[in-house]
Amino acid sequence: MFPLDFAWGAGTAAYQIEGGWQADGKGPSIWDTFCHEKGRVFKEQNGDVACNSFELWEKDLECIQLLGLTHYRLSLSWARLLPDGTARHVNQKGVQYYNKVIDDLRACNVSPMVTLYHFDLPQALQDQGGWKSSAIATYFDNYAKFCFQTFGDRVKLWITINEPQVCAKLGHEDGIHAPGLKEPGIAAYLVGHNMLRAHAMAWHSYNSFYRAKQKGAVSLAINSDWLEPLHPDCHEDIAATERDLVFTLGWFAWPVFVTGDYPEIMRSAIDSQSKKLGYHGNSRLPRFSKDEPAILGTADFFALNYYTSRKVKPGGGCGQMCMKSDRDAEEVLDPSWPISGVSWLAVVPHGLRKLLQYIKDTFNNPAVYITENGFSQIGPLQIEDIQRCKFYSDTILEVAKAIEEDGVNVRGYFAWSLLDNFEWADGFSVRFGLFHVDFCDGKLSRTIYRSGREYAKIIMKYKRETGAQ
Repeated sequence: MFPLDFAWGAGTAAYQIEGGWQADGKGPSIWDTFCHEKGRVFKEQNGDVACNSFELWEKDLECIQLLGLTHYRLSLSWARLLPDGTARHVNQKGVQYYNKVIDDLRACNVSPMVTLYHFDLPQALQDQGGWKSSAIATYFDNYAKFCFQTFGDRVKLWITINEPQVCAKLGHEDGIHAPGLKEPGIAAYLVGHNMLRAHAMAWHSYNSFYRAKQKGAVSLAINSDWLEPLHPDCHEDIAATERDLVFTLGWFAWPVFVTGDYPEIMRSAIDSQSKKLGYHGNSRLPRFSKDEPAILGTADFFALNYYTSRKVKPGGGCGQMCMKSDRDAEEVLDPSWPISGVSWLAVVPHGLRKLLQYIKDTFNNPAVYITENGFSQIGPLQIEDIQRCKFYSDTILEVAKAIEEDGVNVRGYFAWSLLDNFEWADGFSVRFGLFHVDFCDGKLSRTIYRSGREYAKIIMKYKRETGAQ
């Protein structure tokens, strides 16, 4: 049985749905810049228009109501609110847009969960060094305080930063996400460090100045696959799995929930690899300053983005200074797992239950919101998406087992995503939505998938069982 106040939600992100990239005073973000460079995104697609939610918000609200959601996760575009990234110039039309979204949701008895940063840094701040600059933490804290002050009277659930691990690695090591940097072995750790500093500063600001009156909760959304040894009895596979979990989940969860510092396994692996390769500078994994706000305890709940699982064995290193070599873990697919659309997304609902149990045991049984979980389609359109229907029913059953049988304190589940949208470097080729968006139609019409109808039935069933409204 799900708790009475369980959050039934779906999520979106500003750059992926809003469009209006130059509308009403919005400044450019790093994703605007990235997508306008040749060869970065599938078929040179971009989010200039996307689902045009900036103009079609009422259509999105109809979709939310049709599903019967109790919660809706959205992100704010930093550059739409503060075009140069600072509060020196506030774009009031951006403020009006998000005020309307939040007010409309509440008028429909839907609670907003608001993400401050979902990959779209203002280009003006990137020009000053972006997330590699130590000054970014203060810029972010000021932006967060502006948002808490402007919207916090109506928002009770805040996410500071979405998937810092993805932003750090894909954007600054692999170069396949904005800002498209390839600086292996150093930049990603620096970016992750500054994201943790930024998150902690924002949490402390909320705690000190806004919590008593606004009574909300703040966290950061950490993505992780479930990882398990390829051979459960092999010590090398077990050790590789532990390292792999540390370099994904532990990188950000350990400092926030356990010690206030990075996992020792992570630091020793990085320093050992540095020594092996003749790197004699300071540790590539930065250290937190005692003069700055503490990292430990800066999350009021655990926000988890889960998509898939992997089996792990040692290896995968390239003999060079890079995260892959530092981690020394190779991930492989179990051939029995079905694949959902994109090649990386194996469907493993039971992996979510195992990961929830791991989080309970490792991070002191926190309240957990599953802030993203979804199933992708590519190729021919299937409005009658039977596989995705099964995925959602199987996954939600595993969440129920985690609550009832394992005692995990799961407070909510957010499907990814409300709408088919701009899926980053994959453009519009990958569809995660509960609603199909026809990007070839000027009206960008929304059509509910069968999985959307089934998700609505699941929500209604549990609302009836618990007596929730």
